[in-house]
Order: sequence, then C-alpha cells, then structure tokens
Amino acid sequence: MLNVYYGDMDEAIYNTAVYFKNTYEDKWITSPLGIKMIKDIDKSDVVGPSLIESPVLGAISPLQLSGGVKTLLLIANDRKHIFNASTCGDNCAKWLLEIAKDRKVVINLRHLMDFGSDDFKIKILNNGVIAKNMHDVVLNAGEYV
Repeated sequence: MLNVYYGDMDEAIYNTAVYFKNTYEDKWITSPLGIKMIKDIDKSDVVGPSLIESPVLGAISPLQLSGGVKTLLLIANDRKHIFNASTCGDNCAKWLLEIAKDRKVVINLRHLMDFGSDDFKIKILNNGVIAKNMHDVVLNAGEYV
C-alpha cells in the first residue's frame, strides 16, 4: 500500500536528482519496470543501461531522465529511504500506486498529487486515514500541504 506523509518530513530525501546520480544502478534502467516507466513518463526507449533514446533530446544517459522518472526509480529500488515525490508530476501517480501494489511504500509529498478518478488505497500518515479516492485525499491531506 502507498503511504504518504504530507508536508515537511525531516527524514525524506528532497534532492532526488543528486541522490539518483550517486546511487542508481544499471539494472534499475533495464528492468522491465524501469523500461515501462521511462517509456510512459519520458516517452523514451531504453537501448541499454547507459543509453536511452529520447524523441526530444536524442541519445541521453540515465542522468538526463526527468526528475519524475528518477524519483520513481529510486522509490522502486531503494527500500531503505523515503523520497519526496513532489518532483513527480501527476503522470507519475499511477506508477507510485503500481510500485506499492505488492509492498509497503512510504513517500513524502508537499502537494496534492492527482491520483486519478479510479478508486485506490493510500494511507495518509499524518492522521492514519485510508483514502480511497481523490475526494478523501483532499479532505484528509489538504490541511498538511
């Protein structure tokens, strides 16, 4: 289940781009999940662990991926840390829910991310409420951001 702490969180890593640069592993890029997220979010194709073909930028390294993809890759692969996912756009919301399908995932948000119109389950850590839709999120998390 996706667990979200809204607002300032001392233990969260906020500069995900720098953290990604210094910790990512090639297998994150070439994993099935990594390939799907990169294709969906950045509209780019993984050629290999160090080469991604972007329709806008041409041949790029993983360090040139969007902040959203970098943060998603960190959340999916580094279970020891909590990352601020406010570097992610709303187009990353479905991937956060996907990553959290089979395990507990804790993230920090400093804005109300739009998780869509479908039902879902997100635990709001600030108050312990289980939000089942965006209406629940807005009612229960809005005061923390």
